[in-house]
Amino acid sequence: MEFTKTTELESNYNHLEKMTISELIININKEDRTVPLAVEKALPQIETLISQIVDKLKNGGRLFYIGAGTSGRLGILDASECPPTFGVSHDLVIGLIAGGDAAIRKAVEFAEDSKTQGWKDLKKHHISNKDVVVGIAASGTTPYVIHALETCNDNNIITGCITCNKNSPLSITAKFPIEVIVGPEFVTGSSRMKAGTAQK
Repeated sequence: MEFTKTTELESNYNHLEKMTISELIININKEDRTVPLAVEKALPQIETLISQIVDKLKNGGRLFYIGAGTSGRLGILDASECPPTFGVSHDLVIGLIAGGDAAIRKAVEFAEDSKTQGWKDLKKHHISNKDVVVGIAASGTTPYVIHALETCNDNNIITGCITCNKNSPLSITAKFPIEVIVGPEFVTGSSRMKAGTAQK
C-alpha cells in the first residue's frame, strides 16, 4: 500500500520570507479554512470510533490518548479539559506523551522513537480490554505510538488513531483509524499548523 507524507510535501507557497505580515497571515488563514472540510470528509471514521469509545465508557472503561510532541500535548489538553467541561472524573480520559510529563513543556529527544515505552506507560495505568487507546500522530509514523497500539491489539484492547496522512503505518495498525488529510503545510513540514488544528 502506497504511503506518502502529504503533510511534509513542499508548501504550496514560495518565498515566505519575502511576504509581508499581511500576506503571511492571509495565506495561513486561507490554508486554515481547508481544515474543517478535511474533517468533514473524515466524519464517518470519527463516528465509528466514537461509537466504540461510548460503548467502553458505558461499561466502566476509560479513554487513553497516546502521542509524542505536539500530538501528545493535544491529547493531554483534551483529557485535562474533560473534567471541568463535562464533570467527569480525572481518570476517565487520560493523556500520555512520549517522555512523560516533562515533555509537556520541553521536548524530550528521541522519546518518540521508543518501541517499548508506550506500552510501559499504558501499563502504569493498569490498562485492560475494558479501555480504548487512541494514538495521535500527524505523520502516522511515530514508533512510540504505533508499537503501543500493536501491543494493545495483541491484548484485545480497542485501538483508534488520529493522523493526517492516508494509509500511514499508524492507520494500518489502529482498528478504527481517523485520517484527516490536510495536505502540505504552509510552512513545509510544520505539522503543528493545519495538522495540529485538525487533531484538536
